[in-house]
This record gives sequence, structure tokens and C-alpha cells, in this order.
Amino acid sequence: MRIVYLGTPDFSVLPLQKIVEAGYKVVGVVTNKDKPVGRKHVLTPPPVKVFSQKLNIPVFQYDKIRVEGVEDIKKLKPELMITCAFGQILSQEILDIPKLGVINIHASLLPLYRGASPIHYAILNGEKQTGITIMKTDVGIDTGDIILQRKLEIKPTETCGELFDRLSVLASECIIDALKEIENGRAIYKKQDDNLATFTKIIKKEIAQINWNDDAKSIYNKIRAFNPSPVAFCLFENNPFKIYSAKICDMNGKAGTILKADKELVIACGKGALKLLTVQKAGGKQMDAQAFLLGNKLTVGGEFK
Repeated sequence: MRIVYLGTPDFSVLPLQKIVEAGYKVVGVVTNKDKPVGRKHVLTPPPVKVFSQKLNIPVFQYDKIRVEGVEDIKKLKPELMITCAFGQILSQEILDIPKLGVINIHASLLPLYRGASPIHYAILNGEKQTGITIMKTDVGIDTGDIILQRKLEIKPTETCGELFDRLSVLASECIIDALKEIENGRAIYKKQDDNLATFTKIIKKEIAQINWNDDAKSIYNKIRAFNPSPVAFCLFENNPFKIYSAKICDMNGKAGTILKADKELVIACGKGALKLLTVQKAGGKQMDAQAFLLGNKLTVGGEFK
């Protein structure tokens, strides 16, 4: 089976690796363009590109595959295409190229959490489980028929980065099982119930800002959901103050008020409080809160914004 694989971030690498190890012929990999990363804006290739080049798999990069990639894909003569966190919408013209169609690896239990950020939103909303869906791609956003689903419990303290890693492993198992079913003609395609659908948006930095009027549980989930990126933040001395990890405390006070500032840094929420564990002030390094307190004199009753 000739396969073209479309993916971009770390999440996409392990499924591709397992497809290759299972003996399937990947004739090309499509990914997004190299992008500047970090303060020095170092031009950095996507993880899928780096992995593919190690295996000498031809790599194609487009800003808009719908415009730039159609003829290249046709020349590869794929029988099946697989997308995994690719980040671009495919046109019907592209979907029609492989005789077996296009299938997508999606990190939620569809029709829940369609869209760009299902892992972030599952944690943000306090879900206790999520999973992987293998689905047949159509022109809608994650609206195609379901081929296979597997559930995964979300651990109470799990960050988005940690859940990404576990879901990537599950995705690599699911795609191999789905490929076997498709290859043997046994795949069953189940329509989604659009009435149950929920949606996610592209994560922007603004959504990670903490509102201390929210309850402690909601803020705690936000901190988990945006670790490692874009990182939940509030304002300290009128500058962004990042919070990587925290713990819910059984204390109360005016929202945003410092309740403890000796060996522990505890901030009141709209309901309950949070003990901050790992933080980073503007221009500083990531550090535990106790180390931060040694270099920054805070007083009980002061406020974070």
C-alpha cells in the first residue's frame, strides 16, 4: 500500500515511525514550512521533517497544500493518505487523489472536541477521559466517518505535554490497527452524531491569561492545559508572570490576594486558593516558587492581577 503521510509536530512522529516499522510503504511526507523559533528566531524544521529525512523519505512542505501541492501528490500515486496534526484543511481535489481516500488521526473521542486543540481543551474543561479517533477525512473539520476509537483516562495532575505524549503512543497503536482493517477490507465506517459535537479553536496566548476571580479548580486546569505552551500567566509588577504548576489549597480570600509568602506562595482565587509550585517572572528563568520568594520580597495582602 502506497501511503502519503501528512503531519507536523512531535505528536505526529511516533505514528509515522510505527507505520514505517510495520512495513507500509511511505512514498512521501507532507509537512508545514520551517519556522523561526525562540528569541533568536532560528529557522527550525518541523519534527516530522527531521524524522523523515533520517529515513530518506521524500519531504514536501507547503504553506497551502490546496494551492501548491496537488500536482506533487498526484505524482506520488498514493493509495491512501494519512493526516495527523497536519494543521491544514484539504480540498476535495486532494481527498479524491488516493483510491482508498484519506484518514485522519485525531486526539479526541469524536464528535467531542473537533478542531485544532482537542488535548488542551479536554484538560481545560476538566474532562476525566479522552482518546484517539481514526476517521475518514471529508471536507468538513473532523466530521468524517469513524473507523476506530480508543479511550484514555486523563490523570488528575496531568499536563497537556504529558497527555500529548501518552496520546501519541495510543495513536501509533490505533493507526496500525486501522490500516490492517482497511487493507483487509474489513473497516467499518460509522457516522458521527453532529448533535453531540463540541469544538476547539487554535490556541492563542491571550486564552492562557489567568482570571483570579475564577475558582481554584478552573485555574488549576488552565495551568495544566497550557503547560508546556503557551503557559498560563497573570500579571506581577505589571509584567507577565508565568505559572507552570500549582496545587489547590483549602484557603480563601479576596481573589488575587497573596495569602502566604514565606516558604510557600499561595494566591486566593474566586473560590479556594492555589499554592504556586513552578513559576517564571518576566526576564527570569523558570524556577520553583520557594526559590522565587528568596529573590523577591512579597507581602501577605499584596495582589497578583
